[in-house]
Amino acid sequence: MSDSKINMVAPPEGVVGEGFFATKLNDVVGLARANSLWPLPFATSCCGIEFMATMASHYDLARFGSERVSFSPRQADMLMVMGTISKKMAPILRQVYEQMAEPRWVISVGACACSGGIFDTYSVLQGIDKVIPVDVYVPGCPPRPEQIVDGVMKLQELVKSESVRRRSSPEYQELLASYNIK
Repeated sequence: MSDSKINMVAPPEGVVGEGFFATKLNDVVGLARANSLWPLPFATSCCGIEFMATMASHYDLARFGSERVSFSPRQADMLMVMGTISKKMAPILRQVYEQMAEPRWVISVGACACSGGIFDTYSVLQGIDKVIPVDVYVPGCPPRPEQIVDGVMKLQELVKSESVRRRSSPEYQELLASYNIK
């Protein structure tokens, strides 16, 4: 296979020499985090079926370091909320989010999770961002697996560029405080 066909992750900027490579710690940590996201699926509807297709061999989310699907919030760092979330489920979703260790990221998948979708009723939460902070929105009803892969890739870009100390910054603490999260 020629070198042009190999799709590898580009190294961060740094100093390259014979037998060594030096760069910033933020860049290395960001690269490692971005390529080892462990998803926690919180699927309630048809978007969950599309997520299953995304994890299958044809789309293969494992290419992006998300091979290990975790069903324990304490062992995941990427919460993927898919489908309709009722107002009765909102406290459970929030509890799952709070049980995840920092750093943690959230992808809202599908119209129902993003905005309530077609269910503009008293019992459906009109977007999960009313309960927890969201990093990436993937629209669609249901979104195609390609869109979910694109959402994960957008999150990877965010994670790569995030400072190691961002989670302890006053801005981040203020964001969590706006959701009443400690």
